[in-house]
Amino acid sequence: MRVFVTGASGWIASGVVPELIEAGHQVVGMARSEEGAAKVKAYGAEVRMGNLDDLDSLRKGAEEADGVVHLAFNHDDFVAAGSTERAAVEMFGDVLAGTDKPFLFASGVALLKPGQLLTEEDATPFSGPQAPRGGGEQLALSYADRGIRSVSLRFAPTVHGVGDHGFIAYLVQAARQQGAAGYVGDGSNRWPAVHRDDAAKAVALALEKSAPGSVVHAIAEEGIPTREIAEAIGRRLGLPTESITAEEAQTRLGFIGMVYSGDMPASNTLTRERLGWEPTHATLLEDLNAGAYTS
Repeated sequence: MRVFVTGASGWIASGVVPELIEAGHQVVGMARSEEGAAKVKAYGAEVRMGNLDDLDSLRKGAEEADGVVHLAFNHDDFVAAGSTERAAVEMFGDVLAGTDKPFLFASGVALLKPGQLLTEEDATPFSGPQAPRGGGEQLALSYADRGIRSVSLRFAPTVHGVGDHGFIAYLVQAARQQGAAGYVGDGSNRWPAVHRDDAAKAVALALEKSAPGSVVHAIAEEGIPTREIAEAIGRRLGLPTESITAEEAQTRLGFIGMVYSGDMPASNTLTRERLGWEPTHATLLEDLNAGAYTS
């Protein structure tokens, strides 16, 4: 396939784009800067310059492709991000309607079913333009009724590996600054995790195999107690761990503190059965213990 990938210079895409190319696909990656374009070219993909506000460039990329993998999200402006996301998803729906082409939409498992095991059969509670991310997952999945092979890619809140600058890197930085690695309450609340390269393999398989309107859980570990994460960070940094309240977590970590306080286990059973996907790379604690975030 000729695959149009948005957010092609980002962390998750740094695994996805090479994986798609290795699987024999031709990739056209969207980049919004010359630095990003250089990364995409280095992966062996073509480059289309643009961003999520540039609907003309997005439309052209989708029109010329056999499928779309939408990984981009505007992290720079959360106030406008939801409406920007929804406008892009609506445009992709209009372009791809009636083609039976795949449209893979990057979503997540965080906060969808707090305190309960989330499965691929559980619908997102967020819908409509005012919902988080503009209700993009629900909208994208509805396109199965419009002749589009739409698939939601629900990623773990932690897609880890060497080079990750996401949640775990932020927790490591906070521990250094505060002199201790914190966890909320007794630290029994659980975080799912997946290695970037395992996530990339799941995306490639989903592009080729997933049914219209289905959900894929890019989850290797269904839930790691946050106390164990804090202890691994503390060991690597030579720092103690400490229990903090949910309020303290939000004060210290902002939005990340709210997510870090949550209990969000998620299953990958149906994804493994449907796609024949088996995670094989390092676990989160193995990455932390090996110094992926502290070397």
